Amino acid sequence: TIDRVLKGRQGELKTQLDTGAPNLKALDQYEAVKEKERDMVTLLDEARLEASELQASFNRCRQSRLDAFTVAFGHISSEIDVIYKELTRSGVHPLGGTAYLSLEQPDEPYMAGIKYTAMPPTKRFRDMEQLSGGEKTVAALALLFALHSFRPSPFFVLDEVDAALDATNVARVAHYIRDKTRIGETAAVAGSDVAEMGTRFQSIVI
Repeated sequence: TIDRVLKGRQGELKTQLDTGAPNLKALDQYEAVKEKERDMVTLLDEARLEASELQASFNRCRQSRLDAFTVAFGHISSEIDVIYKELTRSGVHPLGGTAYLSLEQPDEPYMAGIKYTAMPPTKRFRDMEQLSGGEKTVAALALLFALHSFRPSPFFVLDEVDAALDATNVARVAHYIRDKTRIGETAAVAGSDVAEMGTRFQSIVI
């Protein structure tokens, strides 16, 4: 009957209540867990703040590096063509050759390289590897002089750069060095026809 079922169920519930002892330390344990949670949240917030500060510092360094590179690259890029023209100009070819630098990945210049292209007078575009030894030397000197023009070093040493150059190109290089010499500077210049040019470019040894 219904009364018997209800009494049976009542008995089961009473037995469960009698055998189920309450955890009197549950509240203390809960407070301990909450305190630990607060400590962990505090550590997490501190870690996030530190990470944010480090990221900001990294971004500043990255931007500073990019700015310094951009300034240097812009100067060198603008100078290299002018210098190369001076080194390749002649009566037959008064305009000289053409040289320029290009970034392989302009948005992230450090992720790729820099392409250097030099075209001697009357020569069509070709890879640097296909230039003659003398043409490569003139192109390399133009790049070297362009780099030096950005932040001139206290001294500047060139060793046997005329090895692959003919007399005409040696004279052009010597003329360029002499033309860029400031008043009062002296230099030790030895070897080939450059010594005969009497250059006074400071601390250059050829």
